[in-house]
Amino acid sequence: MNKETKRLVTAALLAALTCVATMVIKVPSPLNGYLNLGDCIVLLAGWMLSPALGFLSAGLGSALADVFSGYVTYAIPTFIIKGLMALIAFYGFKLLNKRLGDVLSRIISGISAEITMILGYYLFEGFLYGFIPSAVNIPANAVQGVAGLVLGVLLIKLFQRAKISL
Repeated sequence: MNKETKRLVTAALLAALTCVATMVIKVPSPLNGYLNLGDCIVLLAGWMLSPALGFLSAGLGSALADVFSGYVTYAIPTFIIKGLMALIAFYGFKLLNKRLGDVLSRIISGISAEITMILGYYLFEGFLYGFIPSAVNIPANAVQGVAGLVLGVLLIKLFQRAKISL
């Protein structure tokens, strides 16, 4: 299998895993959203793929989970927000890795990506429901972000130990 085919297959696999991880465990949040474990795969897509493939993989997998779960209103904003998370994880890691090392770079880039998720959904829900009511989802999204970051860092370390890379 050539490198480009391997990259495309990996991107498709991560999109599917993002969708499944998002749909398997769904805890409803106060304003019609839900908490999930998809963020850990979104971060993996950012850390493992090129910026374009990471964006598409994370965005598409997450948006499909919204569509399949009946949250169609969220699908386009989710595509953008989760795609941006993968971009931030990618560029944050690349920028920091030489100075701070692997784990700390992943943690900082992951925190930046998760903050983007929290702000992105706050803005979207602010326009949808009002900015004061949408603030109620900030803590829930933060919990999702922390879980995604912890699991994402653990998974990338497992991948590294198993010598799974692109």
